[in-house]
Amino acid sequence: MNAEKKETFSPNSGIYVLAIEAKKPFKTGIKKYERLVFQPGWYYYAGSAQKNLRQRLARHIRKDKKIHWHIDHITTVPSNKVEHILLLKDAPKEIECELANYFEKQLKLDSSIQGFGNSDSNCSSTHLFYSKKKIDYSHLFSLYQSTVLLMPSGIDISDS
Repeated sequence: MNAEKKETFSPNSGIYVLAIEAKKPFKTGIKKYERLVFQPGWYYYAGSAQKNLRQRLARHIRKDKKIHWHIDHITTVPSNKVEHILLLKDAPKEIECELANYFEKQLKLDSSIQGFGNSDSNCSSTHLFYSKKKIDYSHLFSLYQSTVLLMPSGIDISDS
C-alpha cells in the first residue's frame, strides 16, 4: 500500500457518511422494506465506529460480504457504488445523530426510509437519506472543518 494513502487514513474511530450512487432502481432483502423500490440517485448513510473504523469502512466498500447491517443490503447491489466517504476522524458517537438530523432538517434530504440503520439509537428517525442529485459537501466541511475528510471509495484502507 502507498504510505501516503495510509497516512491520510490514520484514525481508527469516528463518524462516517457513505455517499452511495445508485444508477438503477433496486430492492433490498430487508423484510421491513420489502415493498419499497429504491430509486436511482444518491443515498447518504450516517454511521459510526468507535473502534476498528478502518476495517468497517473497508467492509462497507466490498461487494462480496455476508449481509450483516441494513446498509449491506444497499452496498452489495451490483449497480450501486460507494463513491465517497466523508469521515469525521475521532468524533464521538453523538455526532452520528447530529449528522443524521442535519441531513434531514437542514439539508432537507428525503428521510422517508424510517428506522434504517439506527437500531442502536433513537435520536433520529433514520440514518439513510436520499437525494436525486449529489449534495454539495461544502457545508459539512465548514461545520466540521477540523475533523472532516473526503475520501474516494477507491482508496486502499486495508491493514495490509
